Amino acid sequence: MFDIILAFITSFTLTFLAIPSIISVARKKNLFDEPGERRSHVVSTPSLGGIAIFAGMIFSIILWTPFENFNDLQYILCAFIIIFLIGAKDDIDPISPGKKALGQLFAAAILVFKAKVKITSLYGIFGVYDLPFSVSVIISVFTILVIINAFNLIDGINGLSASLGILISVVLGSWFYKIDRIEIAIVAFTLVGSCLAFLRFNVTPAKIFMGDTGSLLLGLVCSILALQFIELHKTLEEDSPYFFNAAPSVAIGIMILPLYDTLRVFIMRAMKGKSPFYPDRTHIHHLLIDSGLSHMQATSVLVLVNMFFIFIAVKLQNIGTLNLLILILGLATFFSFLLLMISNNKKKQSA
Repeated sequence: MFDIILAFITSFTLTFLAIPSIISVARKKNLFDEPGERRSHVVSTPSLGGIAIFAGMIFSIILWTPFENFNDLQYILCAFIIIFLIGAKDDIDPISPGKKALGQLFAAAILVFKAKVKITSLYGIFGVYDLPFSVSVIISVFTILVIINAFNLIDGINGLSASLGILISVVLGSWFYKIDRIEIAIVAFTLVGSCLAFLRFNVTPAKIFMGDTGSLLLGLVCSILALQFIELHKTLEEDSPYFFNAAPSVAIGIMILPLYDTLRVFIMRAMKGKSPFYPDRTHIHHLLIDSGLSHMQATSVLVLVNMFFIFIAVKLQNIGTLNLLILILGLATFFSFLLLMISNNKKKQSA
């Protein structure tokens, strides 16, 4: 526990101290995220906050992680560095989506093949339990890529990505601590510390954005936590107080907002005959802003909704993995449809 607290304090402190210098450099070098039609901000704002998050995390993890208990840490750090380089390059000088995807695929492959961060069982979903190696690799890589990009896509209003990163990391990090996997808990709480420090400068009026450097890193860390959460249940006895009967569905419930919003937006764009990656203002946070909420009000609502889904997932885990998954997706669809109705009515009234 002592190492976890020290890791949290270290990452928070380093990130907090680094951000003012990054803001100063960004202003001198004119490195801004400019307002635009699809943007939710109206003032030119530095977008290199992810550099401070990365620095705080990587320094704290290396300093406080017990390497003798975490032999695969070197591979996780390699994946961190790849994602950091992709994000930083894109924030400073945008790169093509193809090159971005290749870099993410490389990082995911390192996690799956070298760090052994992968899903090997579906826990009975559609009657499937243990997965063949090739299927396990494909599903694991796909899941990592989805979570990375889900966080990248929801990073559209002040405080949202960092707040969700804190919520998810606290929940999963606490579980890892309870099952005595201190090394993974340290990774989780270093993210909490860095994101909490970043929030000090990202709440409205935002002095800095995390950019792709930060959102991609958040997605990568949360994908590691989620996959390890699902996989480590296989090592627990069913009578353990920390065992969940529907681990994959509980993991989806914990990360429902970024995952469902990405799925929803992709489906809506496909139904309109557009590319799933076509940029627009149909994300849930955009709908809340269009409904009349401020950035921080929308962020607060979405964090509370995500907390509600975590509560539902934990309390109803005994109904079965597939049934819980259907319930979670059904509730998410209902709430998003309700929000869409409210947003459309608001637009009609304003017209």
